[in-house]
Amino acid sequence: MTYDLYIGDRLFSSWSLRGWLMFEKFNIPCRTHMTELFSGNLATGLQDLAPARLVPCIRTPDGTVIGESLALAETLAERHPEAGLWPAEAAARATARWMCAEMASGYASLRGECPMQLLHSYKGFPASAATQKDIKRIETLWAHARKISGAQTGALFGDYSLADIFYTPVAARIVGYGLPVSNQNRRYCEELLTDPAVQRWRAQALSDDAKYDQFPYPIEAETGPWPLS
Repeated sequence: MTYDLYIGDRLFSSWSLRGWLMFEKFNIPCRTHMTELFSGNLATGLQDLAPARLVPCIRTPDGTVIGESLALAETLAERHPEAGLWPAEAAARATARWMCAEMASGYASLRGECPMQLLHSYKGFPASAATQKDIKRIETLWAHARKISGAQTGALFGDYSLADIFYTPVAARIVGYGLPVSNQNRRYCEELLTDPAVQRWRAQALSDDAKYDQFPYPIEAETGPWPLS
């Protein structure tokens, strides 16, 4: 039972990273197909998956096309209950769903001001008050998750789950832009980003990047090396 997963540029596509981790971290077989986000060829790359129009999207082994990351998450959890994508305990599972839904629909300032990129870090990045408010909200939710689960370190709900996947690109933003969080939450971000699967994704991203002529996000801040290489 092998799925087809369609993703965008690994260096920059936060949602593609989430989609790929759903398969990689829970050992669900898939064939990965990449379409370029910044060349104008996205629609062409996804034309066989209409009406899907964004990445990630999948084609199931029976041919069903599914777009939107929350729909992918619920579909995989339903089809592979043994994999444990959601926390097993009911309150933790409900809380994890809430956190993933808020990630999917919220944090507009963080998204717009700090687009995910895995190439380098920024020094002295001037995060706006709105972005700092988004970060404080995220820290509040992470603290709530740990209160529900009792997990003081590591994955938010004790065992790795979709909640950790949905917040991995947030961790990349926090670390890459040097955004202010507690020491506990910075350690959590570093744990997410040094996961072997995420490191493999970044290594492939650096190889993919050779095809692109310019960095797509013109941000005026001093850059340094990626801090977790």
